[in-house]
Amino acid sequence: MPKLLIGLGLALVILTVYSLVDCAVFDRKRIRGLPRWVWIFVIVLVPLIGPLLWLLVGHGRSTPTTRSYRSVAPDDDLDFLRGLNGGGVATATGENRPFNEKDQQERIRRMEQDLADLDKNDPAPGKGAGVDPKKKEPGEGEQPGRRDA
Repeated sequence: MPKLLIGLGLALVILTVYSLVDCAVFDRKRIRGLPRWVWIFVIVLVPLIGPLLWLLVGHGRSTPTTRSYRSVAPDDDLDFLRGLNGGGVATATGENRPFNEKDQQERIRRMEQDLADLDKNDPAPGKGAGVDPKKKEPGEGEQPGRRDA
């Protein structure tokens, strides 16, 4: 019987110390019911019920129910885009000026023009490329030196 009482007493001390430390370091925004200093008094002054109340009532949820921030993709985040290239767009004189919609439209126009120029320089498939359009994959069709032909 004395061993049982010593074991229960030790468990009570461990539960009280754990609850006290947990309350002391817990995020203030997630504490429910009472202010932190009141919870500490309840844990210390009411031996078994105080720590249990803290764990069941005062200890907030592990994840907040509402999100206080909005997730934004990097290409939609203007602050992120401003941080690229030193916070702005480099001009011909080498200075940076703030990023704006006009710069983005100009960049898109230049990229479209570059793609159009690349399409003009590509020969049409089968014309001038030295490749028979029927023989696109190696090993297909008749080729000199093949034994299975």
